[in-house]
Amino acid sequence: MRKQFLLAAFITFSTLSYGQIAAQQPDSVVVDSLEVATAEEEMLYKEDTVDFVYFALPTELEYIPGDDDPAIVQDRLVCIQKKIPLHYNDRIHAFINYFTVKDREYTKMIMRRKNLYFPIFEKYLAKYGLPDELKYLSIIESGLNPRAISRARAVGLWQFMSATGKYYKLDNDWFIDERMDPEKSTESACRYLRDLYNMFNDWELALAAYNTGPGNVKRAIRKSGYKRSFWEIYPNLPRETRSYVPQFVAITYTMNYLDEHNFYNEGEEMLVTSDTLHVKNYLHFETFANLTNACLEDLQRLNPSIQHNALPQSNKHYVLYVPKESKELLALNRLAILDSASKVGRNELQVLAKKSEGSIYGRDRMVYKVRSGDVLGSIAMRHGVRVNDLKKWNNMRSNTIRVGQRLNIWLRQSSASSTSVVASAKTNSNPIPVPNSKTYTVQPGDTLWNISRKFEGLTIEKIKSLNKLDNTKLQPGQKLIIGI
Repeated sequence: MRKQFLLAAFITFSTLSYGQIAAQQPDSVVVDSLEVATAEEEMLYKEDTVDFVYFALPTELEYIPGDDDPAIVQDRLVCIQKKIPLHYNDRIHAFINYFTVKDREYTKMIMRRKNLYFPIFEKYLAKYGLPDELKYLSIIESGLNPRAISRARAVGLWQFMSATGKYYKLDNDWFIDERMDPEKSTESACRYLRDLYNMFNDWELALAAYNTGPGNVKRAIRKSGYKRSFWEIYPNLPRETRSYVPQFVAITYTMNYLDEHNFYNEGEEMLVTSDTLHVKNYLHFETFANLTNACLEDLQRLNPSIQHNALPQSNKHYVLYVPKESKELLALNRLAILDSASKVGRNELQVLAKKSEGSIYGRDRMVYKVRSGDVLGSIAMRHGVRVNDLKKWNNMRSNTIRVGQRLNIWLRQSSASSTSVVASAKTNSNPIPVPNSKTYTVQPGDTLWNISRKFEGLTIEKIKSLNKLDNTKLQPGQKLIIGI
């Protein structure tokens, strides 16, 4: 099986990376080339060398009878079945052959990685009362790679899309992507799987919905004449989803019968012993590593959700995992080390964060409803953003839009004045002084930007600071402090 690699510019994770399996279907997108950083980016990140693997497991495999007696395989599945059905058929057997015969290297890679993440999976699955065997699902999703990115921009061990991740409390911006955080993403995945099971009351359908979305599963149920099991609606599901549940059954079988297929323990990937550090100020990884005798690679592996080797300034504490020995050295000269690490590269990174395509750093979200005659270019020009930004923010693969469609637009605070014409229908064009009450009641449709435009001297950052807001979400009726 040919393996493809994608170098993701700016994402800095220097451990060994493994090839993920390229999809064998006509409509798959195979990436052969490297994404080249700009000269400015190369200057800042010339030491970053990581290959991001962009893969999909094969969706079409022909079952070829071999040494494994179907009756034996079927009996083994019965023996390990718990809450999730483990049906047997030729399609599932074909995937078992894939994991145990055709691509044994992939299975060996999983064996080396599993103890890094299975304890985390088991902890949260138990917390939410979910079947323990769901821990094998991340193998199908990401190959147990916390920084895996799909062609659809799904990210992390559990492959969350941006919108779904945010719904389940996984924030992502230019500096930090919590979808890559093993602990946080696992808890969110457990909550999502629990919600899907409550929706369908069937684990196979819940797994299918995790892959393709609940809407597509409901559509397949309708097309099948309201059948209620995975194999009954199978022909009406997307092709990738038709292979998804068989892959899960096959990898569950494989991980439980490694000895029977002559897999031997060849060592495990491990992380250094770590401790936690609560950080609120900007922190430059390389400077911190140099001053505490840490290995930069260890910091990256311990904190896969942190992009670009730096933590941003924040109004809340971030839990940073650091090698235990570095924490002990830090205690000897904490203030000086943290002060030095809070200065290097700060301005340069902020500039890059604001300029990078699709970045939401330093921006506030507004929702724009597409009107008749609109095109992406005119919308972008009107709001002072780029077309490519619009497409990334809304996960669009083309420039096609439709009347009534809602688009997320992230506006720079410094350029908000360029959108005053758009917002004039919703905001007062002549700001008034802050009223004596010094509080404001949020109205339906209000955003922080709209509110800041209503009063002289009021900015988005000031509203967020006065009300200790971590994000821009507002609720009608909410009371905001707008003056002191």
